[in-house]
Amino acid sequence: MRMVWCGWLLLAAGIAMAAPEGDGIPLDGNKAFQVDATPLNVNPQAFSVACWVRWTRSDGDQMFVCMNFPLFHSMDSPRKDFALYLYKGNLRMLVEHTEKSYQYAKVPAPAANVWTHLAGTYDGETICLYVNGECVASQKAPGQRKTFGPTIYLGAAKDPGRNLVGNLDDVRLYNRVLSETQVQDLAAGKAPSEEKLLGVWNAENIEKKAKSFVPGANTLLNTKDDGFRSIWYYNQASGDKYVYKYSGGLGVYPANHYPFAVYRPEVNKTFFCYGGTDKEGTTLWHEVSYFDHATKTVARPTILLDKKTDDAHDNPVMTVDDAGYLWIFSTSHGTWRPSFIHKSVKPYDIDAFELVPATKIVDGEEVPMTNFSYVQVFNVPGEGMVSLFTTYDKTLLNDPKSKAQRILCFMSSQDGVRWSAWKPLAAIAYGHYQNAAVWQKDGVTKIGTAFNYHPDDPQNGRVGLNWRTNVYYMESLDGGATWQSITGEKLTTPLTEIQSPARVYDYDTLRKNVYIMDMVYDAKGYPVIFYITSNGYRSGPEAGPREWFTAAWNGTSWDIHKMTESDNNYDFGSLYIEPDGTWQAVCTDGIGPQAYNTGGEVSLWSSADRGKTWVKVRQMTENSPLNHCYPRRPIAFHPDFYAIWADGHGRQKSEANLYYSDRDGNVHRLPRILETP
Repeated sequence: MRMVWCGWLLLAAGIAMAAPEGDGIPLDGNKAFQVDATPLNVNPQAFSVACWVRWTRSDGDQMFVCMNFPLFHSMDSPRKDFALYLYKGNLRMLVEHTEKSYQYAKVPAPAANVWTHLAGTYDGETICLYVNGECVASQKAPGQRKTFGPTIYLGAAKDPGRNLVGNLDDVRLYNRVLSETQVQDLAAGKAPSEEKLLGVWNAENIEKKAKSFVPGANTLLNTKDDGFRSIWYYNQASGDKYVYKYSGGLGVYPANHYPFAVYRPEVNKTFFCYGGTDKEGTTLWHEVSYFDHATKTVARPTILLDKKTDDAHDNPVMTVDDAGYLWIFSTSHGTWRPSFIHKSVKPYDIDAFELVPATKIVDGEEVPMTNFSYVQVFNVPGEGMVSLFTTYDKTLLNDPKSKAQRILCFMSSQDGVRWSAWKPLAAIAYGHYQNAAVWQKDGVTKIGTAFNYHPDDPQNGRVGLNWRTNVYYMESLDGGATWQSITGEKLTTPLTEIQSPARVYDYDTLRKNVYIMDMVYDAKGYPVIFYITSNGYRSGPEAGPREWFTAAWNGTSWDIHKMTESDNNYDFGSLYIEPDGTWQAVCTDGIGPQAYNTGGEVSLWSSADRGKTWVKVRQMTENSPLNHCYPRRPIAFHPDFYAIWADGHGRQKSEANLYYSDRDGNVHRLPRILETP
């Protein structure tokens, strides 16, 4: 389509278009509008929607006009009445034409920063999408819907995550199907007959005809729970007696989220967050509590928000800033659901949180930051916050040939609200999982990450996300500006080559899978990486042995030593380096009641020689009815609250409980129902 600016006119496909002269309705991603649609009685069998829109960012998905379009993926298919929006570089007109079934017409989007006229029509049989007066796409969608929902949203969806950054104007909704000529008239500034015109929203009337709202604010709950319950979750049914690739009580899963707990000596409390749930286990709640070391009691948890999914990949993580404010990062598995940052209203207090209007830098401008995955976030005293995380946004790479589906990234912030541009660190083959840590001493701050990669090896049947191999490590000594190998060799980021100076060990040649569990620094700032290797991704003995290793830098080389073996790829251990230099590990290496499924019995191990030899100090759990999963180490751990984890059945949905232990290996279960109000 040929488009030329001619003063206030645009020419496209021979159509003269009257683009808005002003800025229309400006939207910065932190504000949107909603209209009560109940009196409009929109006809699901015959309607049209149109608008002028100028989006100023092209890196994310953005909603222009929609009715009752939720972005959360719940266990019941969400209702999506209709939507005119930008999604993955395409313009779409979507209609839910039958209950829980939708279709859409789409076309590649024009460039950003240009006024574009859009329209969508639906006649009960076909969806049509118009761009600048021209019908550019259509899709069959035989309709059965009798009614639509009660709300129209302008500049956002029902739930946040695809907020428009740009401008809207002359938004129109009709209870009839406009013809192509009538759509062309709209684009040319010649409004067709007002027959069955339900509403017009523009810069002059928006404040009177619509209600403004902050996308995401309505998801904040700030209510108290009556007990501690972990989310139960599974991933990938396997069709055998082990049932799933992994499953169980995963309230502090996955390994690539961190931290779930932070000890602050100023108030002698360990604050912790987790993926909780209602009594039926149907939805993921983000919850926050603390352990009071003075009274040896836990606080009644605060339900921060309902993530509207049961996917434990959306579990929260947390940090505590220098002033004592708690920050909760609500992650998302992929781009289908929004992500949030919340901050406690008061220091060292869990009773009330507020939504943070977080931004990031894109092309030199601040834009809303509404999606991030696999977050690890650290408060660096005196320096602000740093985060190592995953994105699925390939536009960061500027490489259309890249196959990377999970790209490792870094960002930083002085205030937790305004974040830097996302810096891609690694995008080898199909991408990565990472575990990060920060070390600070004598004015030096070291940020490091250990990671594997997803191979592209069709010859050996090892392609994609179920395969992960190799161990890599990279670090930054200048706040994330530049990155180097352990020997100080400067690295060009993002890493894209398998054979890299960042590689710690080549497990690819051995056809081994690698599951990184933890990474810590010793007193000298030397990294120690804790991981499991196996011969495949499925549960069961065939993919064994599952061997546990530590890879520790000694100043000149990596010391790699085997610790033990277990029976599942998603068994887990956290590594602790005590002030006296002793290494300890809290592990689910013991075979549990559901053998060869995720987790098992919990044990405490110790090493006095930097991982060369290990001794099992204590079997912490025995004869458990459910497998214990993912014991996690707090930041600045206290001996009284040393690890937190959950349990759950490995082969069927079950109740899932939360536990904590002290440094001696004594285990305490948090009550599912608290006795006092």
